[in-house]
Amino acid sequence: MRMTHCILIGAPVDEGQRRPGCLMGPAAYRTAGLAGTLSALGHTIEDRGDVAPAPIGQETCANPAVHHLPETIAWTKALASATQNALPDGMPIIMGGDHSLALGTVAGVAAHAANIGRPQFVIWLDAHSDFHTVNSTTSGNLHGTPMAYANGQDGFDPFPPFPNPIPGDNICMFGIRSVDPAELALMQPTDITVNDMRVLDEQGIVAPLRTFLDRVCAANGLLHVSLDVDFLDPSIAPAVGTTVPGGATFREAHLVMELLHESELVTSLDLVELNPFLDERGRTAKLMVDLVGSLMGRKVFDRPTRSYG
Repeated sequence: MRMTHCILIGAPVDEGQRRPGCLMGPAAYRTAGLAGTLSALGHTIEDRGDVAPAPIGQETCANPAVHHLPETIAWTKALASATQNALPDGMPIIMGGDHSLALGTVAGVAAHAANIGRPQFVIWLDAHSDFHTVNSTTSGNLHGTPMAYANGQDGFDPFPPFPNPIPGDNICMFGIRSVDPAELALMQPTDITVNDMRVLDEQGIVAPLRTFLDRVCAANGLLHVSLDVDFLDPSIAPAVGTTVPGGATFREAHLVMELLHESELVTSLDLVELNPFLDERGRTAKLMVDLVGSLMGRKVFDRPTRSYG
């Protein structure tokens, strides 16, 4: 197994949605033993602590629904810098925080990929496509906008220009099951691969995922994984404010992670939308840490089994 220098970066971002609690996510991942899980697999660990947002500006937009715009832009700038700076040293694992943090993390990985002359790919493990723009969102929740920003869509004038936008061919949405009409209209002209839950029900997990991974490999690409708690079925991962029934099962999620590990293509990772306030004795945080273990090389037969009696 390839050993990796894992760089933990806390992103206590709570402003991208309206349900408080995601800012506790980085502490929950640390408490649930993320560093120890990675270390036990032989990886080296560096915890760079929690990122602080850049100075908050006075940005505005025409959409009255949007809230916390200056704060989100401040986080975007800070996380783009933190992620880009970490990549030459190892694999950044950004512990969120709501999914608006990906406005920054994906910008950071894209800037790094451009600097070294390699294409950037993204696999979006999420119930939602997050393909709204600042102009199109009706909820005003900016955690629903990162993939449109990364794809170079119009409607992000208040934000820094996205560095080297990621073409649709290089984006795979995996496991989605909730897309708004405005998002669908924006996505349809693109070449984004959409493996929604119907595709996965019909074709299984393996074939669609390997098809995308083969594309990344053929292009000598860098692969950013953005894992949202709501990718998982809420019956096994309740600690999220955006539950959508019908998500990935425990077995499906671990299979995805093991396939990603075997590809040896993953270069950066987001862990997002964990809200410890909604959890049940830390079960969601522990499951997410367990999934990172699978992503980083733990196999089923390596897992400790519980002793009864």
